[in-house]
Amino acid sequence: MRLAETVTFGGSGLDRAAGLRKDPDALAQALERGLVLPIWRGKPLVAGDRLGWLPAGHPVLASGGPPVFLGLDDAGPRFAADISAWSPEAGAEAVEAGFFDPSVQQHPALGDEQGFVELRGVMTQLSPREAELVATGKALLQWHRSHGFCAACGAASEMAQGGWQRGCGACGAQHFPRTDPVVIMLVTHGNSVLLGRSPGWPEGMYSLLAGFVEPGETMEAAVRREVFEETGVRCGPVGYLASQPWPFPASLMIGARAEALGDAITIDPEEIEAARWVTREELVSAFAGRHPEIKPARNGAIAHFILRNWLADRLD
Repeated sequence: MRLAETVTFGGSGLDRAAGLRKDPDALAQALERGLVLPIWRGKPLVAGDRLGWLPAGHPVLASGGPPVFLGLDDAGPRFAADISAWSPEAGAEAVEAGFFDPSVQQHPALGDEQGFVELRGVMTQLSPREAELVATGKALLQWHRSHGFCAACGAASEMAQGGWQRGCGACGAQHFPRTDPVVIMLVTHGNSVLLGRSPGWPEGMYSLLAGFVEPGETMEAAVRREVFEETGVRCGPVGYLASQPWPFPASLMIGARAEALGDAITIDPEEIEAARWVTREELVSAFAGRHPEIKPARNGAIAHFILRNWLADRLD
């Protein structure tokens, strides 16, 4: 798919400068002249349609952990830091639970135009470079938050190599950031595409079927298995379309297309809430906001990207 890397979070060509990760002195020098993105409980600092980069000595970063090195941008080194230990003042807008958190948390050391926001709400407004940087930082910091202890012996581990590794001082084991592969499928039958919805999604929202790749499984086998498990539909040929880093918390969405061998649907209610075949004409209506029952996947997600390009016949 020629347009594959235009997907949100993809294709900016960031220089990750992996050679610097093993050089503590070089990293320290890079931090002095670079900028840091603070991330609070998964929410990046944003100012308008740009990320809120701060110098390393800024007061906002005082409550944060050691910064992780993201790479070299055209304007200099870029880092991210987890400041989740900071607690908003009494009366600040509270975090909301659910599919999407619209709340904004503002730090007293920053101006009113800056705040910590849900990435899903601003991801399509960011430049490709900033999107890749924030996806990398959010995923890395979440991994550090959830992997503070050695999986081999249970002792506390420490960040190493600019945040791209954790080392155990007790047994010497080394641990590396985890990315979970997920297949997401454009399953077609004639003029229709198979869409489904999960419990807890906004009313009327439908998307492509998706699921995690299992150990010992190819991408093609995962596509066929997941579609059959969720809907009872069997698929024939499977082909690759595009991929998307998805930092919620740290997945790689592998977009594929598959041809259904039949159209009978039998859903597994433990997997999904509903599934249906949707014609091109119906999907056009849904994207235009005119369909009475269907709302498309959120703009910025690879499902939205694939479906829009399918409608435009741009999947080559």
